[in-house]
Amino acid sequence: MKTKTVECDYTASAELYPGKRSARFRSLGYRRFDTTAEALRYLIEDMPVELLAGAILETEEQRFRADEIAALYADDAYPLPRA
Repeated sequence: MKTKTVECDYTASAELYPGKRSARFRSLGYRRFDTTAEALRYLIEDMPVELLAGAILETEEQRFRADEIAALYADDAYPLPRA
C-alpha cells in the first residue's frame, strides 16, 4: 500500500511549467490541463525525463516539484490508469 504524503484534488485544473529548456526541447513550454490527473499522466508518461527534474506543477494555489509529482502519480488516489 502506498503512503499518501501530499493532498491533491486530481479533478482541479493544473498548469505545467517545464524544467530547463534546451534546443532539443524548445517546443516544450507552459501547458494548461483540464485536470491535475491529466497533467500528472503527461509529466510521468509523456514528457522527456530530462525535464521532470525542474518541472513545476501548479494546481489550486499549490506547487509541486518532481518528487511530489512522482508521489502524486504513484498514490492510490490517482484516478487514471497508469502506463
